[in-house]
Amino acid sequence: MIIPFIDLKAQQHEIKDEITKVLNNVIIDTDYINGKYNRLFCESFAEFIGVKHCIGVGNGTDGLELALLAIGIKKDDEVIVPANSFIATAEAVTNVGAKVVFVDCDSENYCIDTKKIKEKITPNTKCIMPVHLYGRVADMKEINRIAHEYSLYVIEDAAQAHGAEYNGQKVGSLGDLAVFSFYPGKNLGAFGDAGAVVTNNSLLAQKIQMLANHGRIDKYDHLFEGRNSRLDNIQAAILYTKLKYLQKWNQKRIENAMTYTELLENSGQQVCFPKNIDTKLNRSVFHLYVIRVAERDSLKKYLFNLGISTGIHYPIGLPFLEAYKYLHHTKEDFPVTYEYQSKILSLPMYPELTREQIIYICEKINDFYSDKEN
Repeated sequence: MIIPFIDLKAQQHEIKDEITKVLNNVIIDTDYINGKYNRLFCESFAEFIGVKHCIGVGNGTDGLELALLAIGIKKDDEVIVPANSFIATAEAVTNVGAKVVFVDCDSENYCIDTKKIKEKITPNTKCIMPVHLYGRVADMKEINRIAHEYSLYVIEDAAQAHGAEYNGQKVGSLGDLAVFSFYPGKNLGAFGDAGAVVTNNSLLAQKIQMLANHGRIDKYDHLFEGRNSRLDNIQAAILYTKLKYLQKWNQKRIENAMTYTELLENSGQQVCFPKNIDTKLNRSVFHLYVIRVAERDSLKKYLFNLGISTGIHYPIGLPFLEAYKYLHHTKEDFPVTYEYQSKILSLPMYPELTREQIIYICEKINDFYSDKEN
């Protein structure tokens, strides 16, 4: 059985006719920049998240930089980010001239360890940027409590958590600002790069809108220098069409995660898997289903040879990348991130994944350990 890590073709097949229709509408109307679908999507996504404003931007990385600029982050300011994430979270900080300050990840949900945030706060700290990693939700109650205590901004990096919930609220409505990526493989994905910044703060929303559109308030009236980072109207049309399916797709991801956990829990093997999948406090949406095993590389190769594709998110913790060598971090600084980078493995996860496929994957994981015992 061949099982891809992600199957975008299956999703596209389900909505092909609707996508074709809206793309034709954009082309026929020559409605390419800041058009009708851009407005419709931003309004709909803001309503979905439960915020007042959504500003479409070119991609998630741009969104993070624009959010940091909007709150006034500048040279020598410090921004706290998790040590376990994609580099976009950290590079957005340095790209605006600020200093990135890493905090180790939580040993259970892989998000930022809130118990270790306070020790990293200095007089130069201006913002905490938690990541809702793998579609799981960071402890926003504690993060917001710390931010309030030290008068810090909170920017949610929600690039992997479209539709996730914390205590009944959608991720993206829990901080001062939040940023989403709509990279094709996300829970809500475009057909190319796309992103958005959401907020309840009208002043910040206006500033981001201007920053992303050359700093202008009117076509040729520029109040300051900005950049060109607008959500492409073709991508907006695709996202607007797909948004109404997101809850259904997320529910299927949750059911798939429950199936994985049920089968792995009963296997008796040495596999660490996600627990507390869908609780009243925390509704994860499983952009990725990540396990931990001591024999990660051997298991990955074993599954690949059987037609099962897997991923590693992420094989090198951010503080240990060559890009951050100048910070002189050691493995002792971030022991959980360092240990997990050689153990984490992402199993296939997408709404169209079948129970039969998951059973097959888990059977092969069990076979791997049985072969080792024999």
